[in-house]
Amino acid sequence: MAQQTLTPVEWLIVDDGSTDKTPEILAEAAKKYPWIHVENKPDRGVRSVGPGVVEAFYYGYEKIETKDYDFIGKLDADLKLPAKYFETLLDLFDQDSYLGAASGKSFLEEDGKLVEERSSDEMVAGQINFYRRKCFEDIGGFVREVHWDGIAYHRARIKGWRTKSIRHPDLNFIHQRLMGSSYKGIFTGRLSWGKGQYFMGTHPLYIFAIGVYRMFEKPFIIGGIFIVIGYFQAMLQGMARYDDLEFRKSLHAWQMARLKLGKPLESIPPGQPDMS
Repeated sequence: MAQQTLTPVEWLIVDDGSTDKTPEILAEAAKKYPWIHVENKPDRGVRSVGPGVVEAFYYGYEKIETKDYDFIGKLDADLKLPAKYFETLLDLFDQDSYLGAASGKSFLEEDGKLVEERSSDEMVAGQINFYRRKCFEDIGGFVREVHWDGIAYHRARIKGWRTKSIRHPDLNFIHQRLMGSSYKGIFTGRLSWGKGQYFMGTHPLYIFAIGVYRMFEKPFIIGGIFIVIGYFQAMLQGMARYDDLEFRKSLHAWQMARLKLGKPLESIPPGQPDMS
């Protein structure tokens, strides 16, 4: 972050239970860079992927000292960013008044090569969510549940904002953990992915499309199958769902449009062409 050509006004780092030398490293960084603000959150004693991420975010959000700001982001610790990442991203927001949230594309390092983690061009990368403040407030912030990032960018679209993940040399970032994995293993992560899709309200037909799409990336075949299994496990278990029927109606229309079986309910004016 210190090497960015545009550093943050305030970077609030939440340490929620590190057992290594992270606290010492953060304390030294805060002394060196006045824009770093560290908060130590009590350790909950167990990892909580999804809701735990948003819980940590809001623990920091509620302690932000800066009141006058136009953009806010959530950044995971396991990323490597190009030096012009935030400068380039803010240029895009300046060019498009309807752009509410955006990110670069996520890449993994494999055998000395960069391999893109596939995602929709409308989805803002959950690892590095970055929102125009007005958009963030319009959507009511993040839902404190699994699949919060998917719900956020769909809510932004419903509110008339455009969302993007953009493939560009100054925006492509390195993710040091396979997307959709879990500290308990990749298959647990894929089951959770499917349960998250169920919670969000994904149409049953669309979950099969997701499953097939994800079969063609690691872990090949079985990863996509486990997403579908996770979805129907949640259904059979009577898992609660995101309780917003208008959201679900919009989501289903968007998903059917992706399958060429309909069209979205929302119409957002076209913006600047992608930089890719």
